[in-house]
Amino acid sequence: METKVLHIDTIDEREKIKEAADLLRAGELVIFPTETVYGLGADGLNDEAVDKIFAVKGRPKDNPLILHIADPEQVLDLVKVIPPKGKDCMDMFWPGPLTLIFERSDMVPDSITAGADTVAIRMPSHPIAHEILKEAAIPVAAPSANTSGRPSPTRLSHVLEDMKGKVPMIVDSGDSHVGIESTVLDVTVDPPVIYRPGGVTKEDLEAIIGEVGIDQTTIDASNHEVPKSPGQKYRHYAPKGDATLFAGDLRNIAKEINRRIKETEPSKRTAVLCTTETKEAYEGMDLLIDMGSREELESIAHDLFDSLRRCDEEDIDVIFVEGFDFRGLGVGIMNRLLKACGGKVVLGL
Repeated sequence: METKVLHIDTIDEREKIKEAADLLRAGELVIFPTETVYGLGADGLNDEAVDKIFAVKGRPKDNPLILHIADPEQVLDLVKVIPPKGKDCMDMFWPGPLTLIFERSDMVPDSITAGADTVAIRMPSHPIAHEILKEAAIPVAAPSANTSGRPSPTRLSHVLEDMKGKVPMIVDSGDSHVGIESTVLDVTVDPPVIYRPGGVTKEDLEAIIGEVGIDQTTIDASNHEVPKSPGQKYRHYAPKGDATLFAGDLRNIAKEINRRIKETEPSKRTAVLCTTETKEAYEGMDLLIDMGSREELESIAHDLFDSLRRCDEEDIDVIFVEGFDFRGLGVGIMNRLLKACGGKVVLGL
């Protein structure tokens, strides 16, 4: 299949926006940018179109999808009820990197929800995504535009690596701003529960709606048979190399990683994903990636998936990754790193 790359810089490029929207309405796949990551879009109410998402990604069909909308009014047809706390979140955080889980209406097909009685919906803030969704005038299912299990794509080069020749159109509008996927919040329960941490933090939410829980599957999804949110059940964001995450005192982490580098077989290429504050502490690795300062977690989140993909580009066999405090945006970063490492973590250093 020939893949057309459509570069859209502003919302004034109406013909290009209409071209992408028309393809979505016709049941075709269109990859488009959002503020979180690039999404692989299809008509969310068309089973045949949705099936194409699973086929192209190699995604298990028991992994639910998120519906993307351009107008909060669209939610009314897709859900049975909007709880008061859900409405407060819509008013405060939409458009933006927050997905809300509601009881689904009969309009939503099983292919979207993996047969569950709930549906996940969000309203992106990326201006190009918003205009494409508005022009299409349909709810669009759009998981990350990567091969299932790989690091999510935050720039065109990532998308081309995984999806060129598999979809008819890729809309390019530069790098994603947030860099990790949206927070997923279940508002069908009280207190609401976070099933996937992201750009909207627990602290952000609690400032608006009070107590918010975090589901254990953000750390361990091994016993979650029917996930409510994408990213709960399967290994995600994984580089090709064997990755291990380290948590604890930074000085001890550096010592332990340096010890393991020395013990790694000389034939294997090693990489360290560290932070600006500690990069001088490491020695002997083949690749050192400074993910950014611990004082600027937004920057680290922005470049996280690119850092993991760089390890693949450099044919890294063994990856050692510094951990972060489990609070604020650090929760979302650690969630992605834990999954990228397949739960392989060294604690208590």
